[in-house]
Amino acid sequence: MSTAKPTAEDYKEGQLLLIDKPLEWTSFQVVNKIRWLIRREHKIKKIKVGHAGTLDPLATGLLILCTGKFTKRIENLQGQIKEYTGTLQLGATTPSYDLETTVDRTFPTDHLTEDRIRAATTQFIGAIDQYPPVFSAIKKEGKRLYEFARAGEAVEIKARTISIEEFEITAIRGLQVDFRVVCSKGTYIRSLAHDFGKALSTGAHLTALRRTRIGTYRIEDAMSLDFFENEYL
Repeated sequence: MSTAKPTAEDYKEGQLLLIDKPLEWTSFQVVNKIRWLIRREHKIKKIKVGHAGTLDPLATGLLILCTGKFTKRIENLQGQIKEYTGTLQLGATTPSYDLETTVDRTFPTDHLTEDRIRAATTQFIGAIDQYPPVFSAIKKEGKRLYEFARAGEAVEIKARTISIEEFEITAIRGLQVDFRVVCSKGTYIRSLAHDFGKALSTGAHLTALRRTRIGTYRIEDAMSLDFFENEYL
């Protein structure tokens, strides 16, 4: 990104903004905040702003925002490979596969070894079928899946073919496992954590997630919302 401050016309013609999404913010809230700040600063009545791939509220990291005419690039950006780092907890599952919901089942972990944990990653490399979490924003019959889940309604979810290029265990601290994943569009890291626990016969859920790359765009080049508002805008 250029260090020069964009003008109102620049935002209309199109800007690509790399934002480090804060914890507990939805991607939609970030988009609304950026749009509001641009309109306020430049006294623009209307400006298009969209994101190129959502992040869960409990995830942080790289969110690409496009303004004005650059919103036409969103579909292409969404299709690029993504990299994540995170932490999963072995020995227990949650309905949402992360910390949005509380633990519903616990499992024995005495059989686990570091070698077994590291070896389990290999079965997820390449093209695999993955079931999205029921606590997700995917639409079915005009409703979001999480609406069915929160209402306690059973719903059939179809598997999707996704691709995992790299799945690396970076640290093991008891039942806390740090990892790095490089994957295709449409991959749910929460589902990967859940399936990883199944593979180890011990259950697992995601406790932290950070998106570090989308295509050639990296988190190191992203700015916080505070920096955007007070320094960049």
